[in-house]
Amino acid sequence: MWPSYKAYIVFLVTLASAADNALAVGTAFGLATGTTGGGSATAATPTSLAQLTTWLSDSTARVIVLDRIFDYTSAEGTVTGAGCAPWTCTPSPQFAINSNNWCTNYEPNAASKTVTYYKAGVTPLAVGSNKTLLGKGSNAGIAGKGLKITGGSNIIIQNLKISNINSMYVWGGDAIQIDGGSKIWIDHNTIQNIGRQMIATGYGAVTQTTISNNVFNGQTSYSATCNGQHYWTAILTGKADQITFALNYLYQTSGRGPHVGGIGGYYQNIHLYNNYFVSSKGHAVDPEVGAKVLLEGNYFNSVVTPVLSGGTAIGQAYAPVTAAQAAACSTLLGRKCVINAAVSSGALPGVATDTGVLSGFIASTFKSATILAASAVPAYVQANSGVGKVN
Repeated sequence: MWPSYKAYIVFLVTLASAADNALAVGTAFGLATGTTGGGSATAATPTSLAQLTTWLSDSTARVIVLDRIFDYTSAEGTVTGAGCAPWTCTPSPQFAINSNNWCTNYEPNAASKTVTYYKAGVTPLAVGSNKTLLGKGSNAGIAGKGLKITGGSNIIIQNLKISNINSMYVWGGDAIQIDGGSKIWIDHNTIQNIGRQMIATGYGAVTQTTISNNVFNGQTSYSATCNGQHYWTAILTGKADQITFALNYLYQTSGRGPHVGGIGGYYQNIHLYNNYFVSSKGHAVDPEVGAKVLLEGNYFNSVVTPVLSGGTAIGQAYAPVTAAQAAACSTLLGRKCVINAAVSSGALPGVATDTGVLSGFIASTFKSATILAASAVPAYVQANSGVGKVN
């Protein structure tokens, strides 16, 4: 089964080198299958921050190619306002902006603090439908500001560095927000030094979406847990999220890798496979109320808690680690699941026997997924995730 992924990479490289204007993004897989982004629109590179902002948000189908880092960090000035110090650990805890009265309502005992942050980080770039946003080479992307999709469809975000968004402050900004939308492919990006979430879905349903081949680099100077690792990796909480989360490299992140669910009356089906989790001092997958998470062929290397379990609002996760648990998938999926591996890590929890999860994964996309054995994941993911691999 695996040669199909190798062919995918060869296909991308061949097309990308054919001519400067032949910019290949390959073929979306998983739940995002059929996503074409800007399609056959002529590729163009913006010449200014203002032009990039306009092109991303308008109603025209576009292939937007970034040839450098577009740095918004100081473009909108700074804001000084109320904040708090929620954590007293050392060294270098994150502080928090009192966004939507978060400090007041959720951290009433935290010391008040005046904070100064860059405005650009809390005002993300709107991304309209039928867009391909593609980085050229290995050092192109956006700094100081994230991206936000609100109800959009047919969008590709690929080969970008997204970084340096008020990393000192919780609520300083997310890298990629999606509040409702479909046919979205987030692929081969590298994300680091973000104030809040690297990926976040809002209340609106996010469907037909694949998050793949990305590097979530959690190395940071400011940490909510004061361990040099970013806690806020990904949160998927939409009212009916349907997402493939595959072939990602999550490095030195200490929480929410991803957090799924947590809102009563909502549900999420997240197919999480062939991801490589490395050196986490906290937890990786966090299934909360409403969540159904199917884990296959993932590799946890030096992860304290691969999957959270227990509590009063826990969701459902199925993470087979034995042949019998893998075979139990056959009844609903028509195939065996692929076993997960944990090395120098905490044990995968008892939720591995929760076959009720599988009722959320009977669509043909889940049944026909091509999934590596966990043993092959570290080498492949390290060699092929992040920027500079596809263009």
